[in-house]
Amino acid sequence: MIVMNEFIDVFTNTDPESVSNSVQLLLLLTVFSLAPGLLILMTSFTRVVIVLSFTRTSLATQQMPPNQILIALALFMTFFIMAPTFQEINEQALTPLLDEEITIDEAYERASTPIKYFMSDHTRHKDLNLFLNYVDHEPIEEIEDIPLTALVPAFAISELKTAFTMGFMIFIPFLVIDMTVASVLMSMGMMMLPPVMISLPFKVLLFVLVDGWYLISEALLSSFS
Repeated sequence: MIVMNEFIDVFTNTDPESVSNSVQLLLLLTVFSLAPGLLILMTSFTRVVIVLSFTRTSLATQQMPPNQILIALALFMTFFIMAPTFQEINEQALTPLLDEEITIDEAYERASTPIKYFMSDHTRHKDLNLFLNYVDHEPIEEIEDIPLTALVPAFAISELKTAFTMGFMIFIPFLVIDMTVASVLMSMGMMMLPPVMISLPFKVLLFVLVDGWYLISEALLSSFS
């Protein structure tokens, strides 16, 4: 109800200060509505969730672990990986803004710098140049000069390539098990028996013996170090 009243005040109130506060509230609500997309495209979430999904697919365990578990794990790993960046944003931008020491524009500039450094560290020059050349952008001298409109999609496709590369490496040992089981069954004349039924327990056993979830988590954390 309070939000609706603030929204109505934008069109009915003539007090400049009140209108300014209402506009700021609307902008804040807009940012919150875009938060899921920003979380996916500007953090480590994309790589983490894709690698975890590849792991489940390579095991051929259908919906085990469930989607809710994978998404929750990916979110917490994302918060863990992004903690230094989020802390820097909080100290340089959010806290001064709440203390009314800086304006929203200054807070935006301060908040964008840490996230730009994080994304640029994991973005291929080829992908970034693709978007910069498309708009004929001037040569970039410092990371702070990179526009987010070009950096975000470049970071996203770089993350997709890295995640798919890691997913391919995860697939290889399980593919070897599938091929071995299929060859054995064929040599025994048991061609009507689905190889997946036989290979699944061996893949799960291998994954447990090598402590697969630990290795996957270690690889993900190391890829962002």
